[in-house]
Amino acid sequence: MERITIAVEKRGETGKGVARSLRRNDMIPAILYRAGDSLPIKIPKKEITQFINTTSGEQVMVNLQFKDGENKLALMKDYQVDPTKRELLHADFFEVLLTEKVKVSVHITTTGESIGVKRDGGLLQNPLREIEIECLPDKIPGHVKIDISGLEIGQSLHVGDLKLEEGIKVLTNHSEVIANVIAPAVEAVAPVEEVAAAPEVTEPEVIKKGKKEEEKEEEAKK
Repeated sequence: MERITIAVEKRGETGKGVARSLRRNDMIPAILYRAGDSLPIKIPKKEITQFINTTSGEQVMVNLQFKDGENKLALMKDYQVDPTKRELLHADFFEVLLTEKVKVSVHITTTGESIGVKRDGGLLQNPLREIEIECLPDKIPGHVKIDISGLEIGQSLHVGDLKLEEGIKVLTNHSEVIANVIAPAVEAVAPVEEVAAAPEVTEPEVIKKGKKEEEKEEEAKK
């Protein structure tokens, strides 16, 4: 497994005020955990930012190099970023020993283009993005690859289909779906209802009076 060395320093004081002061001086507060214990440390902002940017989505072993010459192997557990300014605020690491197995989450990446998508216009779904594994630190893969090229519409790939090195135990349920291809959605077209024809309006008949009737009316008036 790849290792990256980062220079760190121990810090005695903790708290929000101390953390803000560190960040103003381009240092990022962090915690190193080990078997229930925790060690406050500080890391140059430039080094840890570069580490996060270059290893995003990967599990990479970190060699934490202290000023007094001590070295500790660790894995990054988590980090916090300011939601508004998008600046790094804090990082968490947990110390590992090469002789002890660890449980970690590893990202899954898919390779190839599904035949069900390319040929038949299906839709690819990725319900699961990472799995949990247990192994010795040196066995931890940066990520896990799975080829989806042969996936047709209606087919799925499961955790149990992953091929990992010997010594790596998959803790995630083997029946969970990593990727599947479904048929393209067909929009239902509502039937057009026939509009009933409006009843024909019959114009009222105009009855013309005959000449005799008109003469009778004139005589009556006289």
